[in-house]
Amino acid sequence: MEIRSENIQTRSDYKPPSQAVLKTRLKVWFVSVCSSILIWTCLIQLFATDELWHSRFSTGLTNQISRFSFPVEPIQPPSPLPPRRNYTSNGILRVSCNGGLNQMRAAICDMVTVARLLNLTLVVPELDKKSFWADPSDFEDIFDIKHFIDSLRDEVRILRRLPNRYSNKYGHKLFEMPPVSWSNDKYYLQKVLPRFRKQKVIHFNRSDTRLANNGLSLDLQRLRCRVNFQGLKFTPRIEALGSKLVRILQQRGPFVALHLRYEMDMLAFSGCNHGCTEEEAEELKKMREKEIVSEERRVQGMCPLTPEEAVLVLKALGFQKDTQVYIAASEIYSGARRLALLKESFPRIVKKEMLLDPTELQQFQNHSSQMAALDFIVSVASNTFIPTYYGNMAKVVEGHRRYLGFKKTILLNRKRLVELLDLHNNKTISWDQFAVSVKEAHEGRRMGEPTHRKVISNKPKEEDYFYANPHECISENPL
Repeated sequence: MEIRSENIQTRSDYKPPSQAVLKTRLKVWFVSVCSSILIWTCLIQLFATDELWHSRFSTGLTNQISRFSFPVEPIQPPSPLPPRRNYTSNGILRVSCNGGLNQMRAAICDMVTVARLLNLTLVVPELDKKSFWADPSDFEDIFDIKHFIDSLRDEVRILRRLPNRYSNKYGHKLFEMPPVSWSNDKYYLQKVLPRFRKQKVIHFNRSDTRLANNGLSLDLQRLRCRVNFQGLKFTPRIEALGSKLVRILQQRGPFVALHLRYEMDMLAFSGCNHGCTEEEAEELKKMREKEIVSEERRVQGMCPLTPEEAVLVLKALGFQKDTQVYIAASEIYSGARRLALLKESFPRIVKKEMLLDPTELQQFQNHSSQMAALDFIVSVASNTFIPTYYGNMAKVVEGHRRYLGFKKTILLNRKRLVELLDLHNNKTISWDQFAVSVKEAHEGRRMGEPTHRKVISNKPKEEDYFYANPHECISENPL
Protein backbone atom coordinates (compact mmCIF):
# COMPACT_ATOMS: atom_id res chain seq x y z
CA MET A 1 0.00 0.00 0.00
CA GLU A 2 1.45 3.37 -1.00
CA ILE A 3 1.68 6.07 1.67
CA ARG A 4 1.97 9.71 0.72
CA SER A 5 4.89 11.07 2.74
CA GLU A 6 3.78 14.71 2.65
CA ASN A 7 0.86 13.97 4.96
CA ILE A 8 3.01 12.46 7.71
CA GLN A 9 5.39 14.39 9.94
CA THR A 10 8.22 12.13 11.12
CA ARG A 11 10.45 12.73 14.13
CA SER A 12 13.37 13.62 11.80
CA ASP A 13 11.27 16.47 10.38
CA TYR A 14 10.49 18.02 13.82
CA LYS A 15 11.92 21.51 14.55
CA PRO A 16 11.63 23.15 17.97
CA PRO A 17 9.73 26.47 18.10
CA SER A 18 11.83 29.58 17.75
CA GLN A 19 12.64 31.95 20.63
CA ALA A 20 10.20 34.53 19.28
CA VAL A 21 7.33 32.03 19.29
CA LEU A 22 8.06 31.05 22.91
CA LYS A 23 7.99 34.70 24.02
CA THR A 24 4.63 35.24 22.28
CA ARG A 25 3.10 32.19 24.02
CA LEU A 26 4.42 33.41 27.39
CA LYS A 27 2.82 36.83 26.89
CA VAL A 28 -0.53 35.26 26.00
CA TRP A 29 -0.41 33.09 29.12
CA PHE A 30 0.51 36.07 31.31
CA VAL A 31 -2.38 38.18 29.97
CA SER A 32 -4.83 35.30 30.50
CA VAL A 33 -3.75 34.85 34.12
CA CYS A 34 -3.96 38.59 34.85
CA SER A 35 -7.41 38.81 33.25
CA SER A 36 -8.68 35.90 35.34
CA ILE A 37 -7.34 37.47 38.54
CA LEU A 38 -8.97 40.78 37.65
CA ILE A 39 -12.34 39.18 36.91
CA TRP A 40 -12.37 37.17 40.15
CA THR A 41 -11.37 40.28 42.11
CA CYS A 42 -14.31 42.19 40.63
CA LEU A 43 -16.70 39.37 41.46
CA ILE A 44 -15.47 39.18 45.05
CA GLN A 45 -15.85 42.94 45.40
CA LEU A 46 -19.33 42.77 43.90
CA PHE A 47 -20.59 40.21 46.41
CA ALA A 48 -18.85 41.97 49.29
CA THR A 49 -20.49 45.38 48.71
CA ASP A 50 -23.28 46.84 50.75
CA GLU A 51 -26.29 44.48 51.11
CA LEU A 52 -28.81 47.13 50.13
CA TRP A 53 -26.97 47.90 46.89
CA HIS A 54 -26.79 44.22 46.17
CA SER A 55 -30.52 43.85 46.77
CA ARG A 56 -31.31 46.66 44.34
CA PHE A 57 -28.96 45.22 41.74
CA SER A 58 -30.55 41.79 42.02
CA THR A 59 -34.06 43.22 41.90
CA GLY A 60 -33.26 45.29 38.85
CA LEU A 61 -31.68 42.34 37.13
CA THR A 62 -34.67 40.15 37.96
CA ASN A 63 -37.06 42.78 36.62
CA GLN A 64 -35.12 43.02 33.38
CA ILE A 65 -35.19 39.26 33.01
CA SER A 66 -38.92 39.12 33.78
CA ARG A 67 -39.62 41.45 30.87
CA PHE A 68 -38.56 38.69 28.53
CA SER A 69 -40.01 35.70 30.34
CA PHE A 70 -43.41 34.46 31.46
CA PRO A 71 -44.22 34.21 35.19
CA VAL A 72 -44.08 30.70 36.51
CA GLU A 73 -46.95 29.98 38.89
CA PRO A 74 -46.58 27.17 41.39
CA ILE A 75 -48.51 24.07 40.49
CA GLN A 76 -51.43 23.73 42.87
CA PRO A 77 -52.10 20.18 44.03
CA PRO A 78 -55.65 19.00 43.32
CA SER A 79 -58.07 19.44 46.20
CA PRO A 80 -58.63 16.22 48.09
CA LEU A 81 -61.93 14.55 47.33
CA PRO A 82 -64.47 14.31 50.14
CA PRO A 83 -64.86 10.78 51.50
CA ARG A 84 -67.62 8.74 49.92
CA ARG A 85 -70.82 8.59 51.91
CA ASN A 86 -71.44 5.03 53.02
CA TYR A 87 -75.12 4.15 52.81
CA THR A 88 -77.46 1.43 51.59
CA SER A 89 -79.23 2.71 48.50
CA ASN A 90 -83.02 2.46 48.46
CA GLY A 91 -83.12 2.56 44.67
CA ILE A 92 -82.00 4.41 41.57
CA LEU A 93 -83.41 7.79 40.55
CA ARG A 94 -83.38 8.81 36.90
CA VAL A 95 -84.55 12.33 36.06
CA SER A 96 -85.32 14.25 32.87
CA CYS A 97 -85.05 18.01 33.30
CA ASN A 98 -87.35 20.27 31.32
CA GLY A 99 -87.06 23.92 30.30
CA GLY A 100 -84.15 26.27 29.69
CA LEU A 101 -80.69 26.26 31.24
CA ASN A 102 -81.56 27.87 34.57
CA GLN A 103 -84.81 25.99 35.04
CA MET A 104 -82.84 22.77 34.54
CA ARG A 105 -80.06 24.00 36.85
CA ALA A 106 -82.47 24.52 39.74
CA ALA A 107 -84.10 21.16 39.03
CA ILE A 108 -80.72 19.39 39.20
CA CYS A 109 -80.10 20.92 42.62
CA ASP A 110 -83.52 19.75 43.79
CA MET A 111 -83.03 16.22 42.48
CA VAL A 112 -79.67 15.81 44.24
CA THR A 113 -81.41 16.93 47.44
CA VAL A 114 -84.28 14.44 46.94
CA ALA A 115 -81.76 11.64 46.31
CA ARG A 116 -79.95 12.55 49.54
CA LEU A 117 -83.19 12.69 51.52
CA LEU A 118 -84.34 9.25 50.32
CA ASN A 119 -80.89 7.56 50.25
CA LEU A 120 -81.07 6.97 46.52
CA THR A 121 -78.46 6.50 43.80
CA LEU A 122 -78.82 9.30 41.25
CA VAL A 123 -78.16 8.95 37.53
CA VAL A 124 -76.63 12.08 35.94
CA PRO A 125 -79.71 14.09 34.88
CA GLU A 126 -80.87 14.16 31.28
CA LEU A 127 -81.35 17.64 29.79
CA ASP A 128 -84.27 18.93 27.76
CA LYS A 129 -83.91 18.51 24.00
CA LYS A 130 -87.55 19.15 23.08
CA SER A 131 -87.97 22.81 23.95
CA PHE A 132 -88.38 25.56 21.34
CA TRP A 133 -84.64 25.82 20.69
CA ALA A 134 -84.15 22.03 20.47
CA ASP A 135 -80.69 22.17 22.02
CA PRO A 136 -78.96 18.77 21.62
CA SER A 137 -76.54 19.42 24.52
CA ASP A 138 -76.06 16.69 27.11
CA PHE A 139 -75.13 17.29 30.74
CA GLU A 140 -71.41 16.92 30.09
CA ASP A 141 -71.60 19.47 27.24
CA ILE A 142 -72.62 22.18 29.70
CA PHE A 143 -71.43 21.09 33.14
CA ASP A 144 -68.19 19.54 34.37
CA ILE A 145 -69.55 16.05 34.94
CA LYS A 146 -66.51 14.68 36.79
CA HIS A 147 -66.51 17.60 39.22
CA PHE A 148 -70.27 17.17 39.73
CA ILE A 149 -69.90 13.52 40.69
CA ASP A 150 -66.71 13.87 42.75
CA SER A 151 -67.60 17.01 44.67
CA LEU A 152 -70.90 15.54 45.94
CA ARG A 153 -69.70 12.01 46.67
CA ASP A 154 -69.99 12.56 50.42
CA GLU A 155 -73.72 13.26 49.96
CA VAL A 156 -75.02 11.17 47.06
CA ARG A 157 -73.82 8.31 44.90
CA ILE A 158 -74.07 9.48 41.28
CA LEU A 159 -73.80 7.25 38.21
CA ARG A 160 -72.98 8.52 34.72
CA ARG A 161 -75.65 6.31 33.16
CA LEU A 162 -78.40 3.89 34.10
CA PRO A 163 -77.10 0.31 34.51
CA ASN A 164 -77.88 -1.84 31.46
CA ARG A 165 -80.00 -4.30 33.40
CA TYR A 166 -82.57 -1.55 33.99
CA SER A 167 -82.71 -0.25 30.41
CA ASN A 168 -85.46 -0.85 27.86
CA LYS A 169 -82.89 -2.62 25.69
CA TYR A 170 -82.78 -5.44 28.22
CA GLY A 171 -86.54 -5.59 28.61
CA HIS A 172 -86.87 -3.55 31.78
CA LYS A 173 -89.97 -1.37 31.86
CA LEU A 174 -89.09 1.80 33.72
CA PHE A 175 -91.69 3.23 36.08
CA GLU A 176 -92.28 6.91 35.27
CA MET A 177 -93.91 9.64 37.33
CA PRO A 178 -93.89 13.44 37.69
CA PRO A 179 -93.59 14.29 41.39
CA VAL A 180 -96.15 16.77 42.73
CA SER A 181 -94.93 20.35 42.38
CA TRP A 182 -93.70 22.33 45.40
CA SER A 183 -93.65 19.22 47.63
CA ASN A 184 -91.94 19.08 51.03
CA ASP A 185 -89.84 16.32 52.55
CA LYS A 186 -92.88 14.53 54.05
CA TYR A 187 -94.34 13.97 50.58
CA TYR A 188 -91.15 12.32 49.36
CA LEU A 189 -90.68 10.22 52.48
CA GLN A 190 -94.31 9.09 52.76
CA LYS A 191 -95.46 8.93 49.12
CA VAL A 192 -92.39 8.48 46.93
CA LEU A 193 -89.99 6.35 48.99
CA PRO A 194 -92.44 3.39 49.24
CA ARG A 195 -92.59 3.32 45.43
CA PHE A 196 -88.81 2.88 45.27
CA ARG A 197 -88.98 -0.06 47.62
CA LYS A 198 -91.30 -1.68 45.12
CA GLN A 199 -89.93 -0.45 41.77
CA LYS A 200 -86.19 -0.06 42.59
CA VAL A 201 -85.78 2.36 39.66
CA ILE A 202 -88.05 5.36 39.03
CA HIS A 203 -87.89 7.94 36.27
CA PHE A 204 -89.01 11.47 37.19
CA ASN A 205 -90.12 12.71 33.76
CA ARG A 206 -90.58 16.27 34.99
CA SER A 207 -88.32 17.96 37.52
CA ASP A 208 -89.10 21.70 37.54
CA THR A 209 -90.30 23.14 40.88
CA ARG A 210 -90.76 19.68 42.40
CA LEU A 211 -89.35 20.75 45.78
CA ALA A 212 -90.87 23.36 48.09
CA ASN A 213 -89.23 26.73 48.58
CA ASN A 214 -89.76 26.66 52.33
CA GLY A 215 -90.42 24.29 55.21
CA LEU A 216 -87.38 22.06 54.62
CA SER A 217 -84.63 21.36 57.14
CA LEU A 218 -81.60 23.63 57.21
CA ASP A 219 -79.36 20.74 56.07
CA LEU A 220 -81.47 20.15 52.95
CA GLN A 221 -81.61 23.84 52.09
CA ARG A 222 -77.86 24.15 52.40
CA LEU A 223 -77.36 21.07 50.25
CA ARG A 224 -79.39 22.75 47.50
CA CYS A 225 -76.98 25.69 47.74
CA ARG A 226 -73.92 23.46 47.76
CA VAL A 227 -74.99 21.81 44.53
CA ASN A 228 -75.82 25.16 42.93
CA PHE A 229 -72.79 27.17 44.00
CA GLN A 230 -70.14 24.44 44.20
CA GLY A 231 -71.24 21.21 42.52
CA LEU A 232 -72.45 22.67 39.23
CA LYS A 233 -69.49 24.13 37.35
CA PHE A 234 -69.60 24.84 33.65
CA THR A 235 -67.22 22.93 31.39
CA PRO A 236 -63.67 24.36 31.14
CA ARG A 237 -64.28 25.69 27.61
CA ILE A 238 -67.44 27.55 28.69
CA GLU A 239 -65.73 28.90 31.82
CA ALA A 240 -62.71 30.04 29.80
CA LEU A 241 -64.72 31.91 27.17
CA GLY A 242 -67.06 33.38 29.78
CA SER A 243 -64.08 34.64 31.77
CA LYS A 244 -62.63 36.17 28.61
CA LEU A 245 -65.86 38.07 28.02
CA VAL A 246 -65.80 39.39 31.58
CA ARG A 247 -62.16 40.50 31.24
CA ILE A 248 -62.86 42.37 28.01
CA LEU A 249 -65.83 44.16 29.56
CA GLN A 250 -64.02 45.03 32.79
CA GLN A 251 -61.06 46.45 30.87
CA ARG A 252 -63.51 48.89 29.29
CA GLY A 253 -64.90 49.95 32.67
CA PRO A 254 -68.01 49.17 34.78
CA PHE A 255 -70.89 47.56 32.89
CA VAL A 256 -74.59 46.80 33.20
CA ALA A 257 -75.87 43.38 32.18
CA LEU A 258 -79.33 43.92 30.69
CA HIS A 259 -81.21 40.64 30.43
CA LEU A 260 -83.48 41.72 27.60
CA ARG A 261 -86.17 39.04 27.35
CA TYR A 262 -87.53 39.95 23.95
CA GLU A 263 -86.95 36.76 22.00
CA MET A 264 -89.61 35.31 19.73
CA ASP A 265 -90.41 32.30 21.92
CA MET A 266 -90.64 34.47 25.04
CA LEU A 267 -93.19 36.80 23.43
CA ALA A 268 -95.25 33.94 22.02
CA PHE A 269 -95.45 31.88 25.18
CA SER A 270 -96.01 34.87 27.47
CA GLY A 271 -98.74 36.14 25.14
CA CYS A 272 -97.22 39.59 24.62
CA ASN A 273 -96.95 41.58 21.40
CA HIS A 274 -96.86 45.21 22.54
CA GLY A 275 -94.95 47.31 20.01
CA CYS A 276 -95.07 44.63 17.30
CA THR A 277 -96.40 45.17 13.78
CA GLU A 278 -99.60 43.41 12.66
CA GLU A 279 -97.54 40.88 10.72
CA GLU A 280 -95.34 40.16 13.75
CA ALA A 281 -98.38 39.84 16.03
CA GLU A 282 -99.91 37.31 13.65
CA GLU A 283 -96.65 35.34 13.55
CA LEU A 284 -96.55 35.18 17.35
CA LYS A 285 -100.20 34.10 17.46
CA LYS A 286 -99.48 31.19 15.12
CA MET A 287 -96.55 30.13 17.23
CA ARG A 288 -98.61 30.33 20.42
CA GLU A 289 -101.48 28.48 18.68
CA LYS A 290 -104.13 30.48 20.53
CA GLU A 291 -105.41 34.01 20.88
CA ILE A 292 -103.13 36.59 22.46
CA VAL A 293 -104.63 39.22 24.79
CA SER A 294 -101.44 41.21 25.04
CA GLU A 295 -102.58 44.52 26.55
CA GLU A 296 -104.43 42.80 29.35
CA ARG A 297 -101.34 40.84 30.32
CA ARG A 298 -99.13 43.91 29.96
CA VAL A 299 -101.26 45.96 32.38
CA GLN A 300 -100.96 43.09 34.89
CA GLY A 301 -97.17 43.31 34.63
CA MET A 302 -96.86 39.88 33.01
CA CYS A 303 -95.02 40.98 29.86
CA PRO A 304 -91.30 41.67 29.41
CA LEU A 305 -90.45 45.29 28.80
CA THR A 306 -89.93 46.19 25.16
CA PRO A 307 -86.47 47.46 24.15
CA GLU A 308 -87.96 50.96 23.77
CA GLU A 309 -89.47 50.82 27.27
CA ALA A 310 -86.15 49.57 28.66
CA VAL A 311 -84.44 52.69 27.29
CA LEU A 312 -86.77 55.01 29.22
CA VAL A 313 -86.42 52.98 32.43
CA LEU A 314 -82.61 52.94 32.26
CA LYS A 315 -82.53 56.70 31.76
CA ALA A 316 -85.00 57.27 34.61
CA LEU A 317 -82.87 55.13 36.92
CA GLY A 318 -79.95 57.48 36.23
CA PHE A 319 -77.82 55.55 33.74
CA GLN A 320 -75.92 57.94 31.48
CA LYS A 321 -75.33 57.77 27.74
CA ASP A 322 -71.75 56.53 28.20
CA THR A 323 -72.86 53.52 30.29
CA GLN A 324 -71.51 50.23 28.97
CA VAL A 325 -74.50 47.92 28.49
CA TYR A 326 -74.10 44.19 27.80
CA ILE A 327 -77.17 42.57 26.24
CA ALA A 328 -77.56 39.15 27.85
CA ALA A 329 -80.07 37.52 25.54
CA SER A 330 -80.60 35.38 22.49
CA GLU A 331 -81.74 36.89 19.19
CA ILE A 332 -84.05 39.85 19.81
CA TYR A 333 -87.31 39.64 17.86
CA SER A 334 -87.09 42.05 14.89
CA GLY A 335 -83.76 42.99 16.38
CA ALA A 336 -82.49 45.69 14.01
CA ARG A 337 -85.69 47.74 14.32
CA ARG A 338 -86.33 47.14 18.01
CA LEU A 339 -82.75 47.78 19.14
CA ALA A 340 -82.30 51.01 17.17
CA LEU A 341 -83.39 53.35 19.99
CA LEU A 342 -81.38 51.39 22.57
CA LYS A 343 -78.21 51.70 20.48
CA GLU A 344 -78.83 55.41 19.89
CA SER A 345 -79.40 56.09 23.59
CA PHE A 346 -76.52 53.91 24.81
CA PRO A 347 -73.83 53.79 22.09
CA ARG A 348 -71.63 51.53 24.20
CA ILE A 349 -74.07 48.66 23.90
CA VAL A 350 -72.39 45.29 23.26
CA LYS A 351 -73.22 41.61 22.84
CA LYS A 352 -70.98 38.55 23.01
CA GLU A 353 -71.04 38.36 19.22
CA MET A 354 -69.47 41.85 19.10
CA LEU A 355 -66.72 41.08 21.63
CA LEU A 356 -65.54 37.68 20.44
CA ASP A 357 -64.14 36.36 17.20
CA PRO A 358 -66.78 34.36 15.27
CA THR A 359 -64.55 31.28 15.41
CA GLU A 360 -64.67 31.39 19.23
CA LEU A 361 -68.47 31.21 19.25
CA GLN A 362 -68.73 28.73 16.41
CA GLN A 363 -68.48 25.76 18.78
CA PHE A 364 -71.56 27.01 20.66
CA GLN A 365 -73.78 27.73 17.65
CA ASN A 366 -77.17 25.93 17.72
CA HIS A 367 -76.61 25.16 21.41
CA SER A 368 -78.81 27.71 23.17
CA SER A 369 -78.06 26.44 26.67
CA GLN A 370 -74.31 26.78 26.15
CA MET A 371 -74.77 30.30 24.79
CA ALA A 372 -76.99 31.07 27.79
CA ALA A 373 -74.20 29.82 30.07
CA LEU A 374 -71.89 32.52 28.67
CA ASP A 375 -74.52 35.19 29.38
CA PHE A 376 -74.98 33.71 32.86
CA ILE A 377 -71.27 34.11 33.67
CA VAL A 378 -71.25 37.72 32.45
CA SER A 379 -74.48 38.57 34.28
CA VAL A 380 -73.19 37.24 37.60
CA ALA A 381 -69.98 39.26 37.21
CA SER A 382 -71.62 42.53 36.10
CA ASN A 383 -71.59 45.68 38.21
CA THR A 384 -75.37 45.91 37.88
CA PHE A 385 -77.81 43.26 36.67
CA ILE A 386 -81.21 44.30 35.29
CA PRO A 387 -83.68 41.72 33.93
CA THR A 388 -86.63 43.02 31.91
CA TYR A 389 -88.62 39.90 32.84
CA TYR A 390 -88.45 37.96 36.09
CA GLY A 391 -87.91 34.51 34.62
CA ASN A 392 -85.72 31.60 35.65
CA MET A 393 -82.42 33.14 34.57
CA ALA A 394 -83.22 36.40 36.34
CA LYS A 395 -84.03 34.53 39.55
CA VAL A 396 -81.01 32.21 39.54
CA VAL A 397 -78.58 35.03 38.64
CA GLU A 398 -80.11 37.15 41.41
CA GLY A 399 -79.47 34.33 43.89
CA HIS A 400 -75.83 33.99 42.79
CA ARG A 401 -75.29 37.71 43.15
CA ARG A 402 -76.82 37.67 46.63
CA TYR A 403 -74.55 34.80 47.60
CA LEU A 404 -71.51 36.71 46.30
CA GLY A 405 -72.19 39.70 48.54
CA PHE A 406 -75.51 41.24 47.53
CA LYS A 407 -74.21 42.62 44.23
CA LYS A 408 -76.58 45.23 42.83
CA THR A 409 -79.56 43.70 41.06
CA ILE A 410 -82.49 45.88 39.97
CA LEU A 411 -85.72 43.89 39.82
CA LEU A 412 -88.14 45.91 37.74
CA ASN A 413 -91.67 46.45 39.01
CA ARG A 414 -93.25 45.94 35.63
CA LYS A 415 -96.84 46.52 36.72
CA ARG A 416 -95.96 49.93 38.17
CA LEU A 417 -93.65 50.73 35.27
CA VAL A 418 -96.36 50.10 32.67
CA GLU A 419 -98.59 52.61 34.46
CA LEU A 420 -95.81 55.21 34.54
CA LEU A 421 -94.71 54.56 30.95
CA ASP A 422 -98.25 55.05 29.64
CA LEU A 423 -98.66 58.25 31.68
CA HIS A 424 -95.38 59.61 30.34
CA ASN A 425 -96.06 58.60 26.73
CA ASN A 426 -99.49 60.25 26.96
CA LYS A 427 -97.79 63.40 28.32
CA THR A 428 -99.83 63.16 31.50
CA ILE A 429 -96.68 63.41 33.60
CA SER A 430 -93.39 65.15 32.83
CA TRP A 431 -90.05 63.44 32.42
CA ASP A 432 -88.93 64.60 35.88
CA GLN A 433 -92.08 63.22 37.49
CA PHE A 434 -91.63 59.97 35.60
CA ALA A 435 -87.96 59.62 36.67
CA VAL A 436 -88.71 60.34 40.34
CA SER A 437 -91.58 57.82 40.35
CA VAL A 438 -89.44 55.13 38.71
CA LYS A 439 -86.73 55.55 41.35
CA GLU A 440 -89.29 55.44 44.17
CA ALA A 441 -90.75 52.20 42.75
CA HIS A 442 -87.37 50.47 43.02
CA GLU A 443 -86.17 51.37 46.48
CA GLY A 444 -85.42 48.72 49.09
CA ARG A 445 -85.69 45.03 48.29
CA ARG A 446 -85.93 45.57 44.53
CA MET A 447 -82.28 46.65 44.53
CA GLY A 448 -80.89 43.30 45.70
CA GLU A 449 -80.53 44.24 49.37
CA PRO A 450 -80.48 41.58 52.14
CA THR A 451 -83.93 40.21 52.96
CA HIS A 452 -85.68 36.98 53.86
CA ARG A 453 -87.91 35.20 51.39
CA LYS A 454 -91.58 36.02 51.35
CA VAL A 455 -93.60 32.97 52.41
CA ILE A 456 -97.23 32.58 51.32
CA SER A 457 -98.93 29.52 52.76
CA ASN A 458 -100.67 27.31 50.17
CA LYS A 459 -99.55 29.63 47.32
CA PRO A 460 -96.00 28.53 46.46
CA LYS A 461 -96.13 30.09 42.98
CA GLU A 462 -96.65 33.53 44.51
CA GLU A 463 -93.99 33.32 47.21
CA ASP A 464 -90.31 34.14 46.74
CA TYR A 465 -88.28 31.52 44.85
CA PHE A 466 -85.63 29.68 46.87
CA TYR A 467 -82.88 30.04 44.25
CA ALA A 468 -83.45 33.80 43.96
CA ASN A 469 -82.84 34.32 47.67
CA PRO A 470 -81.33 31.30 49.49
CA HIS A 471 -80.97 33.24 52.74
CA GLU A 472 -80.27 30.07 54.76
CA CYS A 473 -76.96 29.74 52.92
CA ILE A 474 -75.98 33.39 52.77
CA SER A 475 -75.54 33.83 56.54
CA GLU A 476 -72.71 31.29 56.52
CA ASN A 477 -71.07 32.66 53.38
CA PRO A 478 -68.09 35.02 53.97
CA LEU A 479 -68.96 38.23 52.15
